[in-house]
Amino acid sequence: MNKTIYVVDGARTPFLKAQKGPGPFAASDLATQAGRALLLRQPFLPSDLDEVILGCAAPSPDETNIGRMVALRLGCGKKVPGWTVMRNCASGMQAIDSAIANIQLGRSQLVLAGGVDALSRAPLLYSEAMVRWFAGMMGMRTLGQKVGHFLKLRPAALLTPVIGLMKGLTDPVVGLLMGQTAENLAWKFGISRQQMDEFAVRSHQRAFAARQAGHLEEIVPLVDGDGKVYAEDDGVRPDADLAGMAKPKPFFDKKYGNITAANSSQITDGAAWVLLASEEAVEKWGLKPIGKIVDSQWSGLEPEQMGLGPVHA
Repeated sequence: MNKTIYVVDGARTPFLKAQKGPGPFAASDLATQAGRALLLRQPFLPSDLDEVILGCAAPSPDETNIGRMVALRLGCGKKVPGWTVMRNCASGMQAIDSAIANIQLGRSQLVLAGGVDALSRAPLLYSEAMVRWFAGMMGMRTLGQKVGHFLKLRPAALLTPVIGLMKGLTDPVVGLLMGQTAENLAWKFGISRQQMDEFAVRSHQRAFAARQAGHLEEIVPLVDGDGKVYAEDDGVRPDADLAGMAKPKPFFDKKYGNITAANSSQITDGAAWVLLASEEAVEKWGLKPIGKIVDSQWSGLEPEQMGLGPVHA
C-alpha cells in the first residue's frame, strides 16, 4: 500500500443468539445503534464522513441498500454516499477492503465501514410450486375458474415453507451447506469430535474471561422498543464443559459427522464498525489511531472446502 490506512476507532453490538422466531432488532437497528455510539465520541460530524460502507449477507426486502439507509439514520446527511457490499461471511471484511481501496485512490479520506446481519429474521419462503399456484390464480378471470383453481391446492405439498437461511447457507454450485463443507475439512485434516469439543469449550472460557477482565469495551449495549437492555453477547456459556459438549448429536452429517450445534458457531444477530482514515484526515481532525492496516489479500478455492479461504489468503 502506498498510503497509510489508519484504524481510528471501532464499536459493535452484543452478538445475540437467534432464539425461536425473529430477534428484537432489524439489521438496520443494530448497525444504527452501534454506529451512533461510535460517531458521538468523534471530533467530527457524521456529515464529515466521505462515505459509509456496510457489508450485509442477508438484508431484508425493505433494507436492500442497507448501507445508505443506515448512513441516513446516523445523520450523515443526503450528500454522504452509503452503499452495501456482500461477500457472504466476509461481507464486513469486504466493506473494510473497499474503504481501503478508496482511501488508497484518494477518493475518500474518512470512511465508516462495517458489517451487519440479523440472521434470526431470515425469511420463510414459498416453494416454487406455490409461487406458480399464486401466479395461476392471478390469471383466472371468472369465479368458476378461481374456485376450480383453488380446489387444486394441496396444502401439504405446496405450503411447506422453504427456510431462507438454509438456502442462503447452501452453496448452489456443489449443493453443500456450510456445515457440510466444514465436515469435509474435518475429514481432510483428521480433526476429531474430541478436538472440536475441546476447542469449543476453550473458546467459551476465553470469551467469558475476556468479559470478566473488561476487555470487551467495544460493545455498545442495545435497547429495544420496550426499554429492555442487551448489554453482552448472550451466546457465551461460562459453564461450558466437555461433558455437556459431548451430548449433542452431529447436525450436518448425522451418521459420520462430528460437528454439532454446540461446537459450531451460532446463528447470530449483530453489527460491527471501524472508522478508517487517511493520514490527511488524521491530521485534519486530530485523531488518535489505534492501529494501521498494512495489507489485505483475498483468495478463491473449491466451494466444498469453503472454510480454508482465510488460510489461502
